[in-house]
Amino acid sequence: MLYLTPYSRRRHAAPYDPFAELERMERAFFGDSTLNGFLTDISDKGDHYLLEAELPGFSKEDIKVDVDNDCLTISASRKQQSEDKKAGYIRRERCFGSFKRSFDVSDVDTEKIEAAYENGILKLNLPKRQLQVSTARTLEIK
Repeated sequence: MLYLTPYSRRRHAAPYDPFAELERMERAFFGDSTLNGFLTDISDKGDHYLLEAELPGFSKEDIKVDVDNDCLTISASRKQQSEDKKAGYIRRERCFGSFKRSFDVSDVDTEKIEAAYENGILKLNLPKRQLQVSTARTLEIK
């Protein structure tokens, strides 16, 4: 059973890397960024933006999307079940907790945002705000 732990490629003899220890200390202090958040892609589709966030393993009820003024916040939480503590894991890498990301949506029409969640991907359709075209004119002085 001890052979079920992931293989590390760093087990071979490698030349001394003075920055490896600094990177290890940074990960220990700030945490591993892949575990602290979720990945997103934002693309410009002309009349709207498409935000796709990877949230695998979450149910739709665990995901919350809030818009407050010009800030869109996506949060998701995963709770550890009490019976999971007694399951006798040898190694556990899936993390539990809450994840949150915020985005500036100042040029988005926040009233028309649409959301869909399928196969672990949250898709937000963010329509662009229509630009107000100012009309310029010359005034006649009387």
